[in-house]
Amino acid sequence: MIRTLQPGQRCEVWSASATGTSELAFTTDKLLLEAPNWTLDGQALILNGDGALWRLKLSGGTIEKLAITGIPDLNNDHVLAPDGSTIYLSANDGHIYRAALDGGEATKITDDDGSFHFLHGVSPDGRTLAYVGIEAGDFTQPGRLMTIQASGGPAAAIDIDGHCDGPEFSPDGEWLYFNTEAFTDRPGHAQLARVRVGTGSTAERMLHSETVDWFPHLSPDGRLASYIRFPGGTVGHPADLPVDVVLVSTDDWATPLHVWPLFGGQGTLNVNSWSPDSERFAFIAYPEN
Repeated sequence: MIRTLQPGQRCEVWSASATGTSELAFTTDKLLLEAPNWTLDGQALILNGDGALWRLKLSGGTIEKLAITGIPDLNNDHVLAPDGSTIYLSANDGHIYRAALDGGEATKITDDDGSFHFLHGVSPDGRTLAYVGIEAGDFTQPGRLMTIQASGGPAAAIDIDGHCDGPEFSPDGEWLYFNTEAFTDRPGHAQLARVRVGTGSTAERMLHSETVDWFPHLSPDGRLASYIRFPGGTVGHPADLPVDVVLVSTDDWATPLHVWPLFGGQGTLNVNSWSPDSERFAFIAYPEN
């Protein structure tokens, strides 16, 4: 389902710095944009909205729809490849696609294996994708951490208890960072974790909190991370509630460096939105008048 703005609501795209400042990059009351990715040249953000992809040029604040064809309506799970010219996309038919960022025909990667596939990470060498598999598209079932070759083929599961989401490779390719309900019996109490790639090791918890924590995103240099913090008791990652975007050092996840309170949730920070120089990251707020 394609999300739209509610009456009196607007979409605000923000750029935040590693030092704690932030500035409004774009605002609209016509289009609900989600999940910014920063382009490799540092000049634009790639976002989804109205089932399509959009490029927001940060100099001048102009926005244009990308002419990608042969793909159903998109959701907010999309990640650029390390080459900066390819983008991997999750669509509302439950499959992952590959396309050129400049446009053209998309190619389906995943098979009809009875699951929905929600992309979140691309390995630093560009060879492997990390995604969440939901069996039969039944969202009462837990999400499973999965990997697949970027060229397609059989998928491999990473055995983690409880619902998991947001698997993303560390910059060195050695870890997958994600959120999981594996550490609690409380419904929906997601916490941040990581697991070493290819070892079958148990999940390592990054911090203990009373909030519901989702979508950890490491900066390209590995020194910092951003994530979104929902109120305690939240189930899933819903839209339209008070949340915090949090910046931490990867040496100390328990001590926020900066916090940005906002009205948002779903769409605010679903995918990695760090700039290539690790100096800034983007997020989206959806304030109501």
